[in-house]
Amino acid sequence: MSRHVAIVTDSTAYLPKRAMRQHDITAVPLTVVLGDRALEEGTEISARSVAEALQKRRPVTTSRPSPEEFAATYREVAAAGASGIVSLHLSSELSGTYDAAVLAARSAPVPVRVVDTGMIAMALGFCALAAAEAAAAGASVDEAVAAAEKRAEGTSAYFYVDTLDYLRRGGRIGAAQALFGSALAVKPLLQLEGGRIEPLEKVRTAAKAIARLEELAVERAAAVGPADIAVHHLAAEEKATALAERLRGRVPALGEMHVSEVGAVIGAHTGPGLLAVVVSAVCGNDRPA
Repeated sequence: MSRHVAIVTDSTAYLPKRAMRQHDITAVPLTVVLGDRALEEGTEISARSVAEALQKRRPVTTSRPSPEEFAATYREVAAAGASGIVSLHLSSELSGTYDAAVLAARSAPVPVRVVDTGMIAMALGFCALAAAEAAAAGASVDEAVAAAEKRAEGTSAYFYVDTLDYLRRGGRIGAAQALFGSALAVKPLLQLEGGRIEPLEKVRTAAKAIARLEELAVERAAAVGPADIAVHHLAAEEKATALAERLRGRVPALGEMHVSEVGAVIGAHTGPGLLAVVVSAVCGNDRPA
């Protein structure tokens, strides 16, 4: 049995399944509560189902994995040959997932480093990939953590939402912040800052907001050099695909481009119409020579 450093994350990383298989990354699912049913993200409920429920104003909430779920995952990964585990999770400002992982790590059969990346969606996914690539090259637990943290430092995420109401209902922004986008015909742009979702700009129309989202991504990619980009959406596939194509033409030092619908957990808090762009600087050691 080969000994190696294993990478664990959670379902909000929204990594392509192909990438998870290729890099042997394990994701622990968060849960969406739809009415009186608790459903695992990624296997038991789709983002589209959440979008439809929100449009019908049905109650939708989310919950973190339990410490027992993390403990079981750590045992399984250790039994498969891991000598150590790097467990990378969405911002603790947005979820209690990190805290649950910390509790479980105390009883794990191998050393576990739990990391609050301060990220979410592919901003988290890029950190997990960086750690996995380092581990595959023979890195120690500490070295894989350092690779993930370096990737996080060079990663930015920008969001367009039709309304801030869903984020306010879920407690992800306060009532005062929600007023930021409440004026008639004003569309909010948000950013991930300090692990929190913060207002960035107000734009008059949806079309102008999406154009500004594109400009922000282009400006950030130019500032950080070679960059991977992810475009996320919820029930806005055509807009996301068109935005990704424009970015392909405007970012000369583009690495990987991912286009995907967000999962049920983020969808529950943003509502349909979400467009998001993640720009992540490609670190020198993230790619093979």
